[in-house]
Order: sequence, then C-alpha cells, then structure tokens
Amino acid sequence: MKIISIAISTKKGTRKFPVREATLLVDYGIKGDAHADPWHRQVSFLAAESIEKTRQRGLDVGFGDFAENIATSGIDWSQIPVGSVFQLGDSAIVEVTQIGKKCHGRCAIYHLAGDCIMPREGVFARVIRGGKIRCDDPIFPYVSPRI
Repeated sequence: MKIISIAISTKKGTRKFPVREATLLVDYGIKGDAHADPWHRQVSFLAAESIEKTRQRGLDVGFGDFAENIATSGIDWSQIPVGSVFQLGDSAIVEVTQIGKKCHGRCAIYHLAGDCIMPREGVFARVIRGGKIRCDDPIFPYVSPRI
C-alpha cells in the first residue's frame, strides 16, 4: 500500500493539481489546499485503481481530476471502516471520518471529467499527527503503542 499521487487546489470545486510532496497539519489537512480546515473532511483519498477503471470506461481523467488529495495503490477505501487509522510515510497519521459523500447535483468535477467517483469510492480523514508525505511513501494501518 502506497501513495501514488498527492494533489492540491487553491479553490474548492475544481480539479486538483499534482505535487510531489505535501505537509499534513494536525486537525487541519494539507498545507495550501482549499479543503483544509478544522473539520472532519480534512484530507480525501481515492484508490488509483478506481481512477484507472474510470479511464478504461473511456473518460480522459488523471490524478487530481476527482478533487482527491491522495491517490493510493493497494487499498480499497470503500471497504475501510470509519475510525480506521493509517500512517502515511514516516510520521503522518490520519483517521478515516467519512466514506463517500453526498453530491448535491452535478458538480464542476462531474462536468469536467464526465463522472465523479468520489461520492461512491472516496473517503475522507482528519489529520491526527502531522508530517511531510511524498509520492511512493508507504501507507499502513496504525496501531497505537501500548503504554
């Protein structure tokens, strides 16, 4: 399981643009991303496999086109329960807070990409320990050390 792509945007409701690395801030999200805020949807995740399936259906889409912050390989996010905790890279830790989202009509992403898979296959998380993340960093379930 690893990070394939990291993407940010300066405005909500738009495609995100890929960056090689980013800084996760505790209880806020990705530094410089429009969706970062002290709420429950600080960082969004989508499986690279989901994006690839959409490409195979004929849509011309890439990383960031569904407004996901982090595209991953090896994780089916739709099967991960709320409350699951993951470590990203060397130090960042996130907790899954929401699976999918409700769309209020066809958003800008839908009109740009022809579909929006985030409501069905994306997940959202809050940052519980910050840190720098990079493409190709590993992702693994986090188990709190025993005291």
